[in-house]
Amino acid sequence: MTLRIWGRLSSINVRKVVLTAQLLDLPFERVDAGAAFGIVRTPEYTARNPNALVPLLEDGDFTLWESNVIVRYLCARQPESGFYPQELRARFVAERWMDWQQTTFNPAGREAFIQLIRTPAERRDARALAASVAATQPLLAILDAHLATRRYMAGDTLTMADIPIACEMHRWFGLPLERMEQPNLARWYENIRNLPAARGALDVPLS
Repeated sequence: MTLRIWGRLSSINVRKVVLTAQLLDLPFERVDAGAAFGIVRTPEYTARNPNALVPLLEDGDFTLWESNVIVRYLCARQPESGFYPQELRARFVAERWMDWQQTTFNPAGREAFIQLIRTPAERRDARALAASVAATQPLLAILDAHLATRRYMAGDTLTMADIPIACEMHRWFGLPLERMEQPNLARWYENIRNLPAARGALDVPLS
């Protein structure tokens, strides 16, 4: 059965789910929802996602919200892919980085994205932008150091851990900013961005 993904592609969280489905070669239908597309506050939608946010996944009569949870679900649904590690410690290494993306990395860089992409130039808050960049730089250094000794976030193979952070880096690299060199992080990201399955997710202009 074809999956249905509700959400506009301009959302980083929707891109996570789309990238996952494409990496797993899962057929899906995506329905624009949220922001200018509306839908998310209709009774029909909030009955399935009471948060009135995107993404929302429909897998037959099963629905799921929260982007990283959907990534986990889709990867676990296809155990042969290896994206959802079966060995306990390996799985929780991947889980750790997925949670870090949501609780640490995304909050640090979000304001830079809001200021540079979604705020008109004359209304930008320079202090908020500078604070966001300053909060993000040490996190990029953590990623670069981590990737110095491994090919992917959880080891030598691509797993669910790489997906949310790749989408975060797509957003960060899309901002008009000067950046410090982080060769290990750049190498890792280019390896993922150049995968055929990344098209339509990691090559989408920011908006």
